Amino acid sequence: MGDELDKDVLLSFNKKGKILLMAAVIVMAGVLLVTFAVMTQRATIPESAARMLGTGRQDKIAIIYVEGQMVSDRSKDAAAGSAFSSDVVKAMRTATDDPDVKAIVLRVNSPGGTPVAAEEIISQMKKTRMVKPIVVSMGDIATSAAYYISSQSDRIVANPDTFTGSIGVIWVFKNKSKYYDEGGVSFYVAKTGNYKDLGSDWRGLTPAEKEYVNAIIEESYNRFVENVAKGRNLSVEYVKNIADGRVFTGETAKRMGLVDELGGLYDAVALAKSLGNIKGKATIVYMNEPAVK
Repeated sequence: MGDELDKDVLLSFNKKGKILLMAAVIVMAGVLLVTFAVMTQRATIPESAARMLGTGRQDKIAIIYVEGQMVSDRSKDAAAGSAFSSDVVKAMRTATDDPDVKAIVLRVNSPGGTPVAAEEIISQMKKTRMVKPIVVSMGDIATSAAYYISSQSDRIVANPDTFTGSIGVIWVFKNKSKYYDEGGVSFYVAKTGNYKDLGSDWRGLTPAEKEYVNAIIEESYNRFVENVAKGRNLSVEYVKNIADGRVFTGETAKRMGLVDELGGLYDAVALAKSLGNIKGKATIVYMNEPAVK
């Protein structure tokens, strides 16, 4: 009877051992499959699952290009190589929503653009800066509205010979009335208000129209100056004294308080890494492509 009991116990242990061995094999196979998927094609694992497994998390620095003349939206009339604020804002929102992105570098290489395009980019910059830092890296040029958006970042890095500044607003009107007169061209204008054909090139501006457009320019200029002063922690009076349209080199701009540091793109990346509290290696991700010239 004792031998029979020993055999039953032995069979029981063997059966449990086989079950445990099969379970271990299944678990190991699952681990190997997950590891293989991560190593070969990370996208095969849902982001949420990857995070739970600890394989999806990485500290990123997002680079977003603002290159070319800034306008608000893509259109047939937009010049080749334009920087569209709608695209920049979309890229910035994507980077803002990504919890792995710890900081953003705006690579600005633009002569400026429309006030609307600048305001749209600045609006998103303010929202983004509430959750993660933005560092501007200036390329060849970052003037006028391009400096405007740069001034709203946490830090600005420029090359010593970057052209920047040019704080001011301009609105150009053409008067071709003499050309039309000499060519025998005349116009009949039917309009519903005195200002409806303001800016038409077949005539110059009246004194009242000049006063009107100067008031608009002054309003936009004051907003520009006040925001630069606030963004750069400078007095409005100081900014007004240098906001006469002059262009400065990056080195001069640094001495004037318009730029924080001198350096290139990867100096800005290093600064962004520090501001984003990234301790180890950072992964650089490019959110958009530079404009095609």
